[in-house]
This record gives sequence, structure tokens and C-alpha cells, in this order.
Amino acid sequence: MDTKPWLLLPLLLALGVVLSYAVLSIPEPAQDLPTLLADSITISGAHNPVSAVLLNFRGYDTLLEMAVLLAALLGVWSLGDMPAYRGSDPDLILDIMSRQLVPVFILVAGYLLWTGADAPGGAFQAGALLGAAGVLLRICGWRIDNRYSGLPLRVLLVLGLGMFIMAGTGALLIGDEFLQYPPTLASELMLMIESAATLSIGATLAALFLGGRPKGEDK
Repeated sequence: MDTKPWLLLPLLLALGVVLSYAVLSIPEPAQDLPTLLADSITISGAHNPVSAVLLNFRGYDTLLEMAVLLAALLGVWSLGDMPAYRGSDPDLILDIMSRQLVPVFILVAGYLLWTGADAPGGAFQAGALLGAAGVLLRICGWRIDNRYSGLPLRVLLVLGLGMFIMAGTGALLIGDEFLQYPPTLASELMLMIESAATLSIGATLAALFLGGRPKGEDK
């Protein structure tokens, strides 16, 4: 269909006006947020302000990010089964590199997960490394066994989001607000959530690389 690019100009101008109005209408913050964060970080369960914000003070954002990532994977799976693997055996260099890099990826992912409470790091960085390890293994000919392509894989994919929801529901049951952790348990709960999220993010990113719903393959 022949389209006239100039017809989009009024729409783009209107969108620009709406976005400009929205930006200019943002009210001034009622409080000094950096100061408020510094005063409240001791009850967050984390010593790193980024982790405190992402997992405690604005836990809803991270919860929705996990939900969006899972929804993206479900969208890919809805397109059909993954294509049949037609790759050949990796050459010697790639084979040696994968055997050396994958353990390093896993170790560094564990380090990023553990250090996220006190320094830059956390579940998304660690999960990205695990996802990269999965992609590298797939390129080198690794295939999903039938035993793991069904329920075990699906449990792993929803583990992070499920842990988030369970932690929030637990807070409701003890009389707090959703995702408002008790200060005495905040550190442990955040570590459990991030551990589960790391596994789910890594599995999701690797599954996205497959390009479709896993059918399982015989070894």
C-alpha cells in the first residue's frame, strides 16, 4: 500500500505536543529524594542505594519488569515451536572457548548476585550472564533434553516472579503493605528474591534465543 509520509506529520506534531505538556507538567518533588533514601536505607535490607530502590522502595517496578520479560517470552512461544537445530559440531576453538567461558560466566553471575546488596550488581546483571552462557552452549550444539523442556523449564521461568509475589503476599499476611518487608527480614527476603530472579532471567533470555517454544530434544 502506497503511503504518504507527510500524512504522519500532524500525528507526530500532536504526539510531540502531548509529550511536551506531560514533561512540563511534572510537579516538583515534595521531598529531597536522595536525602530521604539515605535516611531510610538502614531499614531497606541493602547497603547499595540502587538495590534498595529496585527491590524495596520501588519493588513494584522490578516486579512488573519480571512480568514483562515473561510476557515477552510467552509472546515468542505463541508463534510456534522452536526451529529444528541444524548446526554442525563446533570447531575446536569454539569448543575450547565454551568449556572455559561457561564456568566463568556462572561464577561471575554468582558474584554479581551476592555483591548486589553492597555494590553495583544484582539479579538482572547476573541473569544476563547466565543467559549468555545458555546462548553460547546452544551455539556449540547443546540441546534441551526432553526431561527438562516441559514442567521443569516452566517452573524455572516463573520462579522469580512467583518469589516476588509470595514475598509481597507474605507482607500482607503479617499486616504490612504489599512488598513492604519487615526490617529484620528484609535482607534475607531480598536475597531469596534476587536468587530466584537470577535463575528466571537467565532461563528466559536463553529461551528467547531459541526463537520458539521448546519441544525437547533427545540427547
